[in-house]
Amino acid sequence: MPRGHVLVVDDEPSILTTLQKALSLEGYTVDVAGGVRIAEEKLAKKSYDLALFDVALPDGDGVSLLEKVRVSGSDLPIVMMSGHASIDAAVRATRLGALDFLEKPLSTDRLLLVLDNTLRLVRAEAEARTLRAQVGQLGELIGESRSMVALREQIARAAKASATVLVTGERGTGKELVARAIHIAGKRAKGPLEKMNCAAVPSELIESEMFGHEAGAFTGATKQRRGKFERASGGTLFLDEVGDMPMPMQAKLLRVLQEREIERVGGHETIKVDVRVVAATNRDLEAACQKGEFRADLYDRLNVVPLALPPLRARREDVPLLARHFLGLAMAANDRPGMVLAEGAVEVLTGYGFPGNVRELRNLIERLVILTPDAKIDAEDVRVCLGGASAGTPTGLFRPGTPFRVLAEEAERRILEEALAHHGGAMASTARGLGLERSHLYKKCKALGLRGDKAEAEDEG
Repeated sequence: MPRGHVLVVDDEPSILTTLQKALSLEGYTVDVAGGVRIAEEKLAKKSYDLALFDVALPDGDGVSLLEKVRVSGSDLPIVMMSGHASIDAAVRATRLGALDFLEKPLSTDRLLLVLDNTLRLVRAEAEARTLRAQVGQLGELIGESRSMVALREQIARAAKASATVLVTGERGTGKELVARAIHIAGKRAKGPLEKMNCAAVPSELIESEMFGHEAGAFTGATKQRRGKFERASGGTLFLDEVGDMPMPMQAKLLRVLQEREIERVGGHETIKVDVRVVAATNRDLEAACQKGEFRADLYDRLNVVPLALPPLRARREDVPLLARHFLGLAMAANDRPGMVLAEGAVEVLTGYGFPGNVRELRNLIERLVILTPDAKIDAEDVRVCLGGASAGTPTGLFRPGTPFRVLAEEAERRILEEALAHHGGAMASTARGLGLERSHLYKKCKALGLRGDKAEAEDEG
């Protein structure tokens, strides 16, 4: 698996040959250019992780080439090389964003160290930007309920492995947070974490987004582009809403998971990929398989390590912790320091069903911070922001025209899901809590397609 795609620009053929061989032996994919014109052509057609520019070139100079790259809006990491560059040239290159300046004759050890450190820095900065952009959107995996403690233990175990993970849960429960936690706690933490929302990408572009494309592969493909799998090399690829992936792409994803190799759209080169996949969905994929809407063999490949996220209504004891966490974030974001949640407000929040789960709670708290005129948020403020929704009234149980049998099955499923989540997936504890015979609970869960995480390991007593 290539460590990175590097472009080397130098006017000496011997240096180009030496660097191409040395970097290739270290696992890099290397392109070379003997001057500014050829370099510009390659940069226009291909994507690179890093570039090495010599200062003195036959048809220009490397610093001017660096400036052109920056003017074009590219943030390509660039390292300069020279055997006789002036201090002014070095200062100018640094101001234009060169990450390092290597003196010739080049030391191979020094060069490899600079490349490695540069790529680590770039990936760390990209990760930091992503984290900053997501701070406060869903909070961390906050909660001391039994189900959340069990979930964090499962994440810790899953992170140590390399198998594919399937995260399931309703919208707004924090599936992306789980994927990020697995990545950060795992062996691939130093590698990139790439995300792709399978439901948000148009069906005609999803293959290019996932596998990349070559220049000219289709109308508008003016430049080679590496897809999510290549960009996630050595790291993790998070496939969100994988249940909405078109059937033709499901077959291609299955092949990649089996063969660990891809081909760019319009290309013929087979590219090995070293990526851990974490997929997520709010759909019942087992039911989708039975209906022919999702490939059963792909489901089996994805569901090696299943992680089920409980809905917020199944862990109401975590609502006060989450609400106060989001209150702090909302106060800072909206310049409203000193606000507090009254106990009555917390009680109303805890009693509400939150069909939108943690995301809905976060949005509600921010709305309260913005709209509440006083520093104290009370119960009435919460009720007004909820728009008259009754905290204690179950939602969505009756739908005109739906047979009672279907409504009753949906209600049973919801009750059992919440009970299993509350008891951390323990079947025996769930049975005792509901006053059911354990064998009856097993049969009921099997009929509804549910299962506990600790069904076989539990002791009867």
